[in-house]
Order: sequence, then structure tokens, then C-alpha cells
Amino acid sequence: MKDQRLFETETRRAGSAGDDPAADLIQGEVIRRILEEMAEPDFQKFASSLIPNIPRESLLGVRLPRLRRLAAKIAKGDWRMYLAQARDDSYEEIMLQGMVIGKIQASVDETLDRIRDFLPKIDNWSTCDSFCAGLKLAKTYPEEIWAFIQPYFSAGEEYQIRFAVVMLLDYYVEERYRDAALRILENIHHDAYYVKMAVAWAISIFYIHFPGEVLAFLKRASLDDLTYNKALQKIIESRAVDAEAKAKIRGMKRR
Repeated sequence: MKDQRLFETETRRAGSAGDDPAADLIQGEVIRRILEEMAEPDFQKFASSLIPNIPRESLLGVRLPRLRRLAAKIAKGDWRMYLAQARDDSYEEIMLQGMVIGKIQASVDETLDRIRDFLPKIDNWSTCDSFCAGLKLAKTYPEEIWAFIQPYFSAGEEYQIRFAVVMLLDYYVEERYRDAALRILENIHHDAYYVKMAVAWAISIFYIHFPGEVLAFLKRASLDDLTYNKALQKIIESRAVDAEAKAKIRGMKRR
């Protein structure tokens, strides 16, 4: 209710200068005002501690549920105009663009173009993972999205690789993709921390669903020590893995 009143206030304020308040609402400066009104200083401090690789001043401190509600409102309007003029001045403004892309009603080809254009803007794990979680298009067009993400597994940029890996673990933990996915994960060679953590996370998710196959994979895979041990750690931390299996996995750690 509070957010709805805020939207209405900003719509009226923006619309006083034009004939179409709804169109004015998606202007970059209006969106920025809304985000600043939503910002919470205490949450900004907390969130900045979780995303240490972006400047603290670029994070306003808006909670993700509020961003999602704003994204849904924008996606119901002229989202193309919004994306054309959206600002990249803060973490939240970039996050919001990704959320809007996840909610748009467009052809798969146009949506893929929007995803492709957005990927270079991702500069942290939170934006990456939230963006992937919102791309439900992968459930409707799994083969098209599978083909789309393939080049990104071998990209040189940290968060483009992480994007592909997180899409893999979000939407492709299925038997028909399992063997190809494990081969892909084994062949990712990048020194960036958030790539290694994503690969380890993906392996642990596949283990939960296919323990026998992934156990065999871990015994033979040529993973670097950090990725391998992190994968084991994530499996051990999972509540979906029983104590006996955890003991076996614990004994596989590389020293």
C-alpha cells in the first residue's frame, strides 16, 4: 500500500508536465526519485556488506521485494521506453532493469536481445543471481535458452560466465541435461572467485538430484582444488543430503 501511494504521487508529479502520466512514470529521473524514497539507510549498510566488490555509494538500500513490485508495474506499461532511457547510476537502477526484462511480454527473440544487452551491466553476484531467477522464460523455451547460454560458459568476463552457470542450476537440473551440464562445468577454467563459487554451487545442486552420477563425476573430474572443495562443502551443508552421504563426501576433501 505504501509503495502504491508512492507510485501514484510520483505519477501525478510527473504527469503535471505532460499529457500521459503513466508514460512519465518510467522516466529515469522519476524512477530515481521513487528508489530514493524507498531506500533504507540501515538496509543500505547491511546490503553493502554482502556485496563488497561494488562501491558503497552506488547502493541506495532498497529491498528486493519493493524493487520487484516496481518492476512489475513498469513491465505492464511501456517497458521498451523505460529500458531505452533507464539510468545505470546505482545498483538498484541496474537491478530494476533486469527485473523488468524478466517480466516483459515479448517474443523469445526480442527477450534474448534484451538479455544480451543487459549482461554487460552485471558487476556483482546479487544482480546476476536475481536476474537469472527472474528469467522464467527458460521454463517455456528451454531449448532456445539452453542454446543461448552456451557461448557464455567460455566468455572471458566473470559475471557472464556466472550468468550461464546460474541459469544452468536454476533451470537445467534434469536428467536430459545432466551429462552435458557436468561436462560444461568441468571445462570452465576461470580464476574469478564468483565463477568458482557458481560452479561449486551448481555441482552441489546436481548432486542433490543425481548423487550417484555426481559422486562418480567428482572422483574423476579435473576441477581445481578450490572449486572441488567448495562443491564438497556445499553438498555437506545441504539439508537434502543424509548424514552417511555427508560423511563420505567429507572424506573426499583434497588437502
